[in-house]
Amino acid sequence: MQRDRMIEKLATLALANNWTLATAESCTGGGIAKALTEVAGSSAWFGYGLVTYSNQAKQQLLGVQETSLQDFGAVSEQVVKEMVAGACRVSGADFAVATSGVAGPGGGSAEKPVGTVWLAWGNLQEQQACCCHFSGNRRDIREASIDTVLEQLLDFLEKK
Repeated sequence: MQRDRMIEKLATLALANNWTLATAESCTGGGIAKALTEVAGSSAWFGYGLVTYSNQAKQQLLGVQETSLQDFGAVSEQVVKEMVAGACRVSGADFAVATSGVAGPGGGSAEKPVGTVWLAWGNLQEQQACCCHFSGNRRDIREASIDTVLEQLLDFLEKK
């Protein structure tokens, strides 16, 4: 689905249900917040965009556990789920999304090659996540991450 259409649907759902959204972004560097705020009136349903690029920021701003970062790494299901919960807790938002990945061109490993991105969405009580393997350059990987997490959030909210 086209990004603009997804965001329109998210806005309609959020407004109809009096929901607020927040973002906790690492590899997307604020790209999700930028996309959401392209919509006029988004301040009615979007209030917080946290860019937590470093592990220290993830811990200090979102409450990600140091043990999660040590045991699983920043690019992991555990960490992105904690990022979602932390974004909801800090912002008071009803729902949030989170991203953490290896956008490249360097930084990859055999276990987590360039293009590996963990995405999460949900609320304080329930977080869902998926691991994606995107191809292309840094921009392609970041854009694919944004579109995919917005699709997942929309699907999640449509079931609420």
